[in-house]
Amino acid sequence: MDKFCEATSQLTHLSAETRQALASIAKKLELPKGHILVKENSVCNNLYFVEEGLTRTYYFKDGKDVTDWISPENTFAVSILSFISRKPDSWIIELLEPSVLYSFPHDKLEQLYSKFHEVEKLGRLLVSSGLVQLQQKFDDMHFTTAAQRYQTLMETNPSFLLRVPLGIIASYLGMTQETLSRIRSQV
Repeated sequence: MDKFCEATSQLTHLSAETRQALASIAKKLELPKGHILVKENSVCNNLYFVEEGLTRTYYFKDGKDVTDWISPENTFAVSILSFISRKPDSWIIELLEPSVLYSFPHDKLEQLYSKFHEVEKLGRLLVSSGLVQLQQKFDDMHFTTAAQRYQTLMETNPSFLLRVPLGIIASYLGMTQETLSRIRSQV
């Protein structure tokens, strides 16, 4: 839980009591590569903090999987629409590496929101941060070239190039694998 506390401290201060309350509902998971955390057309019941490893969030369109998000260490993985609305959606969350995660059940987080203002604030800040990241990805997909998106990935998450299959990276960047190969050969 130390890495979780360190990551959340970037957003807000949590008292020792609040950290203890969060630790009491967290479940540590050590899972293999390929494990599915959230299945297609199911409700996402947990917020996951990735302590070690890597997840991808994807969906199927026209028989192909489309990677929308990659969550490395010290970040969160969640199907946010399902987690908040409590309704099934099409998103799947899969482990790309053997991983150590902490899962925070929705119902227990809701209970902590009503008991601890700091937890409620953390939840709001996590959603706000997620919205900013999604807006940035939306803007990148609409206003930058494929080469610019690849360059940004190299600058912000260079380890992805060693840890994530190229087909998944291409999908995440909104391009074909052939386009990604062409861009990589020019760099």
